[in-house]
Amino acid sequence: MSEVRGLPPGQIEIQDFPRFGWGTFAFRFPTNPALLEIAVEGDVVESLVVREEMASLQRVDQVSDLHCVTTWTKRSIRWSGFRFRDFYETIVEPRAKPRPEASLVVLRGQDGYAGRLPLEDLLAQDVLLADRLDGRPLPIAHGAPLRLVAPAHYGYKNIKHLRCIEFWRDARAYRFVGPSFMDHPRARVDLEERGNLPAWLLRRLYPTLIPPIRWLFRVALERHLRRTAAPPDSES
Repeated sequence: MSEVRGLPPGQIEIQDFPRFGWGTFAFRFPTNPALLEIAVEGDVVESLVVREEMASLQRVDQVSDLHCVTTWTKRSIRWSGFRFRDFYETIVEPRAKPRPEASLVVLRGQDGYAGRLPLEDLLAQDVLLADRLDGRPLPIAHGAPLRLVAPAHYGYKNIKHLRCIEFWRDARAYRFVGPSFMDHPRARVDLEERGNLPAWLLRRLYPTLIPPIRWLFRVALERHLRRTAAPPDSES
């Protein structure tokens, strides 16, 4: 469970849990939200696709906070899934065999979003590959079918709709989806690593983006759910 403590620097608690992210992705959704499948690629001896093997990992239930880089925090979210460390040590290391010094991990979502983190950060005890939220299958709004949960890092590192994990010796295969100043290599919350500009500046800038982005993502989700809703049963 999350420790009882104050909020990290510059964060404000909210009560709801909105679908949120980089505005370009508001109208982008997973191509196959029911398919639990992860490709492992990059500087590895053998690329692979992980499917049924996920079920062999120990399931973990975890309560943790999510801190958006734009300064809002949703506390005590109940996730369920598999530790990234277990996934790496049980499946990736013995089968894919990442090359020596392949310590940069790029995570890609079905919606085209991508993020990076050092392998050492992903091996923390509280980093999950989550497929359930509040006791139910992960919804589209929060990353179905699988998402990264890395509580020590801002939300833009918690990749939704996860489809591929790549291990690289350098950043040649990675480009951030937005302006480079918004992407910190680690984005640790407690150190207020919001981006590559001074934290005090981003702390003032980002809150102005919250209302329009929330509206955009809400509208996009409502349209998507209407478009994908199953037709009514003709016999009911």
